Amino acid sequence: MADFWNTDTGEAVYRSRDAVKNLRIKVRIERVTSTAALSQHLQKEFLSQKNRGAIELETLTQGQTGDNEEELEVGWQEKLFSKFEMELYQDEAVCQTPLDRQYHTEVKALNRARGRKNHRIFTYTDHDRYTNYLPFQQLQNPTDILTTTKSSPTFLAERMASIRHRRQDRRTMDCTIPVSKIINWEPTEEFVKNSHVVHNSMQTMHIMGDLGPPGRLGQTENEYLLFTLKTDGSGTVVLKPDFNKGREPYRIVTEGDKREVWRLTVENVSTAMKPDEKDMEQNMYKDLYVSHKEYLNSLVGQDFEMPPLGVLRYVMNGEIVSAQGFEYDNLYIHFLMELPNNWSSLPFQSLSGVTQACRTKTLRKENVAFFSFPFSFEAFYMSEKESEESVPQWPVLYFKVLSLTSWQRYRTEGYGYVLFPAIPGKHKITCHTWRPFQTGTVSALRRFFIGGSPELEDHSYVRVPGTFKGERLSRFGFSTETTGSVTFNLHCIQQARSFVDATMLKKRRQKVFDQLGGFSQQGAVCTILEAFHNARRKMQEARESLPRDLINATSQLQMESST
Repeated sequence: MADFWNTDTGEAVYRSRDAVKNLRIKVRIERVTSTAALSQHLQKEFLSQKNRGAIELETLTQGQTGDNEEELEVGWQEKLFSKFEMELYQDEAVCQTPLDRQYHTEVKALNRARGRKNHRIFTYTDHDRYTNYLPFQQLQNPTDILTTTKSSPTFLAERMASIRHRRQDRRTMDCTIPVSKIINWEPTEEFVKNSHVVHNSMQTMHIMGDLGPPGRLGQTENEYLLFTLKTDGSGTVVLKPDFNKGREPYRIVTEGDKREVWRLTVENVSTAMKPDEKDMEQNMYKDLYVSHKEYLNSLVGQDFEMPPLGVLRYVMNGEIVSAQGFEYDNLYIHFLMELPNNWSSLPFQSLSGVTQACRTKTLRKENVAFFSFPFSFEAFYMSEKESEESVPQWPVLYFKVLSLTSWQRYRTEGYGYVLFPAIPGKHKITCHTWRPFQTGTVSALRRFFIGGSPELEDHSYVRVPGTFKGERLSRFGFSTETTGSVTFNLHCIQQARSFVDATMLKKRRQKVFDQLGGFSQQGAVCTILEAFHNARRKMQEARESLPRDLINATSQLQMESST
C-alpha cells in the first residue's frame, strides 16, 4: 500500500520575488476508510433500486459527501475559523485582547450571513495564540501524522528545530573582565545548537483539519496539522509538506479507538503572471538596478587614485604559508623589509613583524608548521636621474626562523631572504634557509638544553650587506649549516601613470620597464626580435626593388662562395 501514498513529507524551500500575498493554495482532504466505502456501497445499492425516490438519495449523498471530503482554496494569512473558534468567540466575555475582539466581530458577521464557507479545514495565522502553542509532536514531527513509517529527521530539520530566538534583554559583557576559557576545544552538540545557529524571523501559517467523527466536530483533540507555510522578508518560502505536483496524495492517520485514514492533496493554484506583466516587472527591476548602480558610482566618484608623475606604486599582499624541515618544534618567524635607494614608504607603514608560534605536524615524512600569517606592504619608487644604465634595486624581505623551548628560551633555526617580485601577479616562493654553525659538543649541548646559538648582527649579511662598498664579498671561513625552507604566497600590484599614458604608450612603457628592472630582460628580447623582423622586412623590400637578373646573379655567387 505504500506505493499508493506520497511518503516524502519533508520541507521544500522556494525563492520568489513576487509578494507572498499572491500565493493561493488548494487543500483537499478525503476519508478513505470503511465509513466512506460503506457510503459508496449504499449509494450503489440505492441507485440499483428504482423504487427509491430521488429526494432521499440526494439527501443521503449530500450528507455523506460533506463529511467525507472537502476542498478549499486558502490565501496567505487568510483566517478560516473552526467550529471550536466559532463557539469560543461568540461570547464577548472571553475576548481579552484586541485580536480576540476582532475575531468576535467577524464571527458575529459570519453568523448573520450564511455561516462559514469551510467545514473541516481551518487556519491558524501568525497572530493567533494557537500558532505558538500547538502540540510539539505536530509541529516538529509532522511525518508521524502524515505517515506511519518512522523516518529520521534531516540535518537541516534538526538545526531548524533547535533555533534559538534572540533575547532582547541580554546584558552586554564587560570586556575588562578576563575570560577563563576563551576557546572551547570540545563543543557539545547542545552548545553547537545554542550558539552556532542563526535565526531569521519568519511568519508562519498553519492549515489545520478537524478530522473528528461526523456530529462530533469542534473538539481540540481531533485537530490535525495538514500544512505549514513559513516565509521571511527576503522572498524565501518554506513548505511542509511540499506540493503534490501530480504525485500521490499524503496519508493522515487519526488516533483513538477508530483509526481512520484521510487523503491529503496540496496544490499551488496561484494566478500565473501574464507575459506583458512579466516584461514590465523585469524592466522595472532593470531600472532599479541601474539607478542603484548610478548611486554607488556617485558615492565612489570618477577620479581613480593615481600616484604622482614619475612615481611607481608597489603594493604587495603576502602570506607566510608554512615552514618545514627544521630541527625543533614551536616555530615562529621574525621578518623585516629593507628599502633600497629611491624607495620610500608611508609614515605609518610597519616594516617588520612576528608570526605566532606554531607546532609542527607530520606531512609526507616532513615536519611542517602551517602559519598562514598575512601581511601587507606598500612602497613608492622615484628615480632622481633617469639613465639607461641605471637599474634600480627591488625591496628585500629578510626573515629569521626561531624555535621556542618549554622554558621560553629561543633558538635560531635559519636565515633567509625573499626579493620582491618584479612582475605583478601571484607568486608562490619557497626560500631555503641556513644558519651559522659552530662545531663542538659544548655548542650542541648548549643549543639543546639552554637554547641560544650563533646569530647574525646584521640580517642583510644573508644577501649582500647594505654597508658593503667593494666589488667582491668574501665569506671564506664562515661555517654555515643548511636547514629547512619557508613558503610564501605573494600578490603584487604595480601602478604608475606611465602605464596608462595613451599618447606615448609604447615608448613610455618600454622606458619604465627598463628603468625599474622588472622587464629589462623581456624588453631586451622583444627589442631584438623587433629589430630582426624590421631588418628582414627591409631586405625583402630591397630584393623586390632590384632587377630579376641581378638577383639571380647574386644568388649564384652566394652558392659558389659557399661551395
